[in-house]
Amino acid sequence: MNEHGHGHGHGHGHGHEHGHGHDADQAEILDLDAELLTEHTAAIIDWLPTADPRHVVDLGAGTGAGTFALLARFPEARVTAVDSSVEHLRRLRDRACARGAAVHTVQADLDAEWPDLGAPDLLWASGSLHHMADPDRTLRQAHDALAPGGVLAVVEMAGMPRFFPESRVEHDERVPHRGADWGPVLRRAGFTVEGERTVTVHVERSPAVERYARAVLRRRLEPAAVEEALRRDDLALRTERTVWAARK
Repeated sequence: MNEHGHGHGHGHGHGHEHGHGHDADQAEILDLDAELLTEHTAAIIDWLPTADPRHVVDLGAGTGAGTFALLARFPEARVTAVDSSVEHLRRLRDRACARGAAVHTVQADLDAEWPDLGAPDLLWASGSLHHMADPDRTLRQAHDALAPGGVLAVVEMAGMPRFFPESRVEHDERVPHRGADWGPVLRRAGFTVEGERTVTVHVERSPAVERYARAVLRRRLEPAAVEEALRRDDLALRTERTVWAARK
């Protein structure tokens, strides 16, 4: 999922190029995101109004959080992971190989012309739409790509993840679409919105939550302030994820 600041992305599917170090830092957050939100992601996929899709595409797949959750839920489906980051797709392929899973990967900038994705039955866009320069255009392309009657799932976090009770939802001005209401945008693109739900995420302190907090907070705070924050006994992962299910 691509949900944590402009540099986080599921390999966020946009065309901004970053150095290898930035990609590696991003990949760490994505991997922790996948680990900590596994149950929430599975519950969202179970909720989707789709039976047994034959072809599933993960748009802005990053290192594969959604990809492998979709494979677990739809083991008979052909799964394609699309991302702009070569490094993220390499990590995803390595993980797929280690699991003995068959995943087709496509490197593409979702802000540009899309490659032929082969009329999938289910498109999964988790934390990727808020990175798009022109979300209306991206969603029109998603509508065109889907098979007739196919479903698009849009999953977005309300803002930056929070770790302390007093923290407010923060928005990054560099990512103006984060926290948007995607319902009207989906309808403009020709979709019928069949459902919307918000999932509250609260994951208590653990070594993984500590690593996640350190990776996110060091983008905002000086090193000494990060370490001071990590010593607090009320540290936990807090956020909300909203999902829209839209049909072509």
